[in-house]
Amino acid sequence: MATAKQLPSGSWRCRVYDKTTGKYVSFTSQLPGKRGKAEAELMARQFQLERRSAPRKRLTVGECIDKYIDSKRNILSPSTIDGYIRSRKNNLAEICDYEVSALNSEQVQLFINGIAATKSPKTVKNAYGLLTAALNVHAPDLRLNVTLPKVPKKIKQLPPVQDVLRAVIGSEIELPCLLAMWLGLRMSEIRGAKKTDIKDGILTIHDTIVTVDGEHIEKHSTKTIDSTRQISLPERLQRLINALPDEQLYLTTLSGNALYKRFSRLLEDNHIEHMTFHELRHMNASVMVLLGIPDKYAMERGGWSSPHIMQSVYQHTFSEEQTEVDKRIDEYFNAMVESL
Repeated sequence: MATAKQLPSGSWRCRVYDKTTGKYVSFTSQLPGKRGKAEAELMARQFQLERRSAPRKRLTVGECIDKYIDSKRNILSPSTIDGYIRSRKNNLAEICDYEVSALNSEQVQLFINGIAATKSPKTVKNAYGLLTAALNVHAPDLRLNVTLPKVPKKIKQLPPVQDVLRAVIGSEIELPCLLAMWLGLRMSEIRGAKKTDIKDGILTIHDTIVTVDGEHIEKHSTKTIDSTRQISLPERLQRLINALPDEQLYLTTLSGNALYKRFSRLLEDNHIEHMTFHELRHMNASVMVLLGIPDKYAMERGGWSSPHIMQSVYQHTFSEEQTEVDKRIDEYFNAMVESL
């Protein structure tokens, strides 16, 4: 039985979990002392009894997933929500008509075995993650014991840095490519970066732009808390930014799809093995490993770190060690560019 707690105002509040909605319901009494506590608990108890006696709607798996997605719309990024919707449609459709009350581990295992025959292990894992997240909210008593296909370890062989630089330098997408390759920015961060984000040679990363169903959505936040960061701009990138038209606010006006297509064409024209635009960011990480950059500074620079890093980002100061890291990375890329 739920227990009432006294609020700072003196009133009593009792909260109970409603399995139907997946949310807590509060019951408050203004009566003083023990009478208020008893009244709040009585209201909560009556609510629980009514919920138990009321006929339950037989939810389907699809309805559970839809409710879960709706509950996350104002919390998760639009691209994440879009990914959930596509996974529900493309990967979970066959199980969506099942009634949750009749669901068991054997049925789910058979379903997983079926989609694993045509989908990658990672896709299966993500689909199952969405399924269980929805069921944990709307059917918390259901316990599933399912074996997922193992995700094989992939070792991606990236082209030599010098080859990619040779293709990028002087091209129409030199700036966005170098922002990814030299500074480690994600595509969404590159698209969201503005001239006004630069002060005294320091670029602050705090806005992103993603495309969902053809709509370009700007968010005043990055992928994670730690992705909000500041990076010292090397001279070459600053010159490229200074050369942009005065009326152009954003560092690139290309959509993600347009940027990816131009990058793919650039690789093809220069006979370089295909790689995704995001793998330019992986290349940046590889360079930092090659140069022996300590994890603390590599993670801070790339936005991969722990919560305390973000607090130091907004101090607008850079330690001598971090400045040395920037200098070593800039020297590496400058030497590469000069050797072309």
